[in-house]
Amino acid sequence: MAAAQPKVLVVEDEPSQREVLAYNLEAEGFEVARAGTGDDALLLVEEDIPDIILLDWMLPGVSGIEICRRLKTRPQTRTVPVIMLSARSEEVDRVRGLETGADDYVVKPFSVIELMARVRAQLRRTRPAAVGQQLEFSDILLDAETHKVSRDGKELKLGPTEFRLLTTFMEKPGRVWSREQLLDRVWGRDIYVDTRTVDVHIGRLRKALGIHGGEDPIRTVRGAGYALG
Repeated sequence: MAAAQPKVLVVEDEPSQREVLAYNLEAEGFEVARAGTGDDALLLVEEDIPDIILLDWMLPGVSGIEICRRLKTRPQTRTVPVIMLSARSEEVDRVRGLETGADDYVVKPFSVIELMARVRAQLRRTRPAAVGQQLEFSDILLDAETHKVSRDGKELKLGPTEFRLLTTFMEKPGRVWSREQLLDRVWGRDIYVDTRTVDVHIGRLRKALGIHGGEDPIRTVRGAGYALG
């Protein structure tokens, strides 16, 4: 079972542009959700928070600027990168977009290759393992590119599910993940797995991390889920 890919929400009211963006993102291995209006975008974000959002400024109904403002004022979505797409090229428009909370601002027409590079650059901050970076927490080192994990310099043998679990934890140390969130991130939304399965694999991960000694770095938060550290 492959790890859940980074999720991109494309918010663009022009169908042809929306499909071109979605096609290129899917070709890069991303999971893509599509919205043609600001209202649809807000509903999709409530159902499933994406890893990054490509957001057109000019939308019917709620504008991209307003969508960005709302997302950046909510604790659940404040850290989700937003790349604003706009035909407005004046400096004052760029400044307004960035001051509203956009993490990047791309002027139309744009190079798809450059846009993909900007998407990956934002993901390096929020999902570094998805772009092959090494992750480190305390004495644990995870190499996402080679799929190797070591603790205190000693290599650990992890199953694929345990590796994806540890990757999720190490991308956001301290964050409490519910069982449902872990199922979504590690197993994917299209596969039914009982939430008790999460507990089983957490137990296996804990056993693997403790094989050479050391404290258990995974914290159980009663009634909420699990966290690293």
